[in-house]
Parts: sequence; structure tokens; C-alpha cells
Amino acid sequence: MRIYGNRQLKTLPGLLTRPTSSKVREALFNIWQGRVTDSYWLDLCAGNGSIGAEALCRGASSVVGVEKSGKACDIIQANWQKLAHSTQSFQVLRGNILTILPSLIGRRFDLIYFDPPYASGLYLPVLTAIAELQLLATEGEIAVEHDEQYQPSREILSLTQCRQKHYSKTTVTFYC
Repeated sequence: MRIYGNRQLKTLPGLLTRPTSSKVREALFNIWQGRVTDSYWLDLCAGNGSIGAEALCRGASSVVGVEKSGKACDIIQANWQKLAHSTQSFQVLRGNILTILPSLIGRRFDLIYFDPPYASGLYLPVLTAIAELQLLATEGEIAVEHDEQYQPSREILSLTQCRQKHYSKTTVTFYC
């Protein structure tokens, strides 16, 4: 897999992770292009870490990734280590997303990307936790990737759906 600047990433063999398509990844970074530099980024259900890697390549100050798979975390760590500059920080957290989110209390993220397995049932619990724990910065935004059948809530506590983009069978819903 290649990302911004034609950099190659290690990936896991098989279907253990489902990477975000290059079309969706490119569209996301086009939408957020003026906001990535110097941002605090949270990559939830990070998979192979391609979204967080792209954020590092585009100048994010700090990237935190959360992933359940230990093998995937090792790949993410290696990829991000190779890409990060000395002025950037990153952290890879392994485990259940709903258990890990409370450990991030006190941190505010400018941009959050959330791409769980589509049938996981994690959408509402995770977005509710982000709102309750106040993990999103005041002017921050969350991008939630899902299939076209999922109907996301328009409002979740302090989060409000601000736009939605469709890419073939994939939809990205943004919350502010």
C-alpha cells in the first residue's frame, strides 16, 4: 500500500484488517487539507494505520491510533516510526476501543477518524463515549466511515452531523 508522497507501508496479509480505499482516503484528506498540519489526530480501529500514517506525512503534530489486533499494532508502530519526524509524536494503543477511550480523558483531538468493522455495532457506543469524555476539540471534526445501508444518528449528545459524502458503497459521515 502506498500513501502521500509515494511512501510504501507494510500491511498484514489476508483480510485481518480492511484498509480504507485510496479513493476514500484521498477524499478525506482533500476535505481536511487545511486542517491536518499541526493537528492532534485520533485514528480509531486503525487497521494497518494508513490513515494515521497519511496524517503524519501531511504534518499532524500528534497521532494516536487504537487497534484491537496485536499484529496490526506491530505493523502500525513500524510504519509510523518510519514516517514520523522528530517534531511529531505518535502512540499506538492496543485493545478494546471502549476500554481505551477513557484513558484519553484530558486530551482533545482536532480530527478523529473512525472506521470500525461495519457490522461491529460500535458506531453509537464509540461516538457517545467521545462526546461524554469530551475528546473532540471545540472546532474539531469526526469522520465516520460506514457502508451505505447504515443510517447514522443526526445528533449524539454534543455531536451534530455536519455533512455526509458518498463514495460508491462507502459513506463518510462527519460530526462537529
